Amino acid sequence: MNLVKEAGAGAAESSTPRESARGNAADAGARVDEAALRYQSARAAHWDAVAHWMDERRGMGGAYQQRLAEVYKFFIPEGARVLEVGCARGDLLAALKPSVGVGLDFSAEMLERARERHTHLRFVHADAHDDVAAALEGERFDYIILSDVVNDLWDAQSVFEQLRRLSTARTRVILNFYNRLWEMPLALARRARLARPNLEQNWFTLDDITSLLALSGFEVIRHRAEILLPLRLPPVSTVANRYLAKLWPFHLLALTHFVVARPVAVETARERPVVSVVIPARNEAGNVPDIFARVPELGAGTEMVFVEGGSKDDTFGAIEREMAAHPERRAKLLRQTGRGKGDAVRLGFREATGDVLMILDSDLTVPPEDLPRFLEVLTTGKADFVNGSRLVYPMEGEAMRFANLVGNKFFSLAFSWLLGQPVKDTLCGTKVLWRDDYERLAEGRHYFGDFDPFGDFDLLFGASKLGLKILDLPVRYRDRTYGETNIQRWSHGLLLLRMVAFAARRIKFI
Repeated sequence: MNLVKEAGAGAAESSTPRESARGNAADAGARVDEAALRYQSARAAHWDAVAHWMDERRGMGGAYQQRLAEVYKFFIPEGARVLEVGCARGDLLAALKPSVGVGLDFSAEMLERARERHTHLRFVHADAHDDVAAALEGERFDYIILSDVVNDLWDAQSVFEQLRRLSTARTRVILNFYNRLWEMPLALARRARLARPNLEQNWFTLDDITSLLALSGFEVIRHRAEILLPLRLPPVSTVANRYLAKLWPFHLLALTHFVVARPVAVETARERPVVSVVIPARNEAGNVPDIFARVPELGAGTEMVFVEGGSKDDTFGAIEREMAAHPERRAKLLRQTGRGKGDAVRLGFREATGDVLMILDSDLTVPPEDLPRFLEVLTTGKADFVNGSRLVYPMEGEAMRFANLVGNKFFSLAFSWLLGQPVKDTLCGTKVLWRDDYERLAEGRHYFGDFDPFGDFDLLFGASKLGLKILDLPVRYRDRTYGETNIQRWSHGLLLLRMVAFAARRIKFI
């Protein structure tokens, strides 16, 4: 059983001598690490031999490779700019259907086959420890993947540091590596000639990889365990790999860990953004004057985008009057033709012109005075998606009924597990993200479909699938001073349960 990844067989080292122990060409004059060179030479010879071996045999790892490709395709949309470090014959890279696909590997034999198999992709013969940015002429990528490569690296930290130079703030590094619990089973399989003999491997823990990425300027934003049964034995393998591998205690035994990481503060200089605050408004006429008085000017300017839909009071007229009374405020009024807050948010985002998109509920239970704090978190790069949380500080007496509070806590636990990131309050109306991230989210909306009447989960699911870092920002939740809530506890609660099942199918159990 050849569980060594075919499409990431080893970009760790090349046959070109390196100038330093870590192979960084910038360390001119550093003493050559002979141990590193011997390690490099052995790996290059090994993977060249594997390339010839694969010409004659397929091994028993086909099911494993197929499952890896399925998971990577979940994380990476078609048409992205993708670099694969350790591309070997390029099969995984080709499966992702990138608009720009570049494979990097140190094995000349592997790359010869990659170029023959995938003529539309570009393959570069280089060592990932060396000056990769120079080899790729400063090219930047949306996604950088390393599949079963870190197991083979002489110095994982130096490789991650090289990848940082190929990244923007939007780049996501996705890698998978063996679970250390499989060290003995794989060794026994090789002794029994069920798996190809391999060179000595690194056996990293999840904490090891998290620390190495942090030392190199990356932070882990998502982790998932995959593959309990690396054989094609349907339906048993389907149940084991799609479902059991995500559940306790089976996830502890999964063969491989997937990690999604993002660069920390790669882009430090960005112009002050124009901010669009989208305000869905239904039966909120009494709150409109306060909205105009209290929404602050943010960044390079604030655009208020009101979306009124189906009000029984004079909400639309109240907004028109306040717009006329405050010509100094940049404001836009839209009349909703669809139904539900989710539809209103999508309309408002579509018509907004700002660089940053915010949602503010017109009931003002989340104070508009808190909006600058959301903007600061986003613009300093602490998060890509800022989600308000009403469940940290004590609430005012009537702000949330007990049944609503219990429901929110249950759904926050459920969705945190489903999304792979902690989200304490999924239903808080205040959510903030960059416009260009929203546009990417909207392009991929077909994956989930039009399923969310609230608008919160449409954004959270899309942000999670894009690999955006979601961060809760605690706010103090206030009593309403006008009108009544539009939330229907029981019918909407049933809808949320259906969405839990939907998210499990489309995000967790893929």
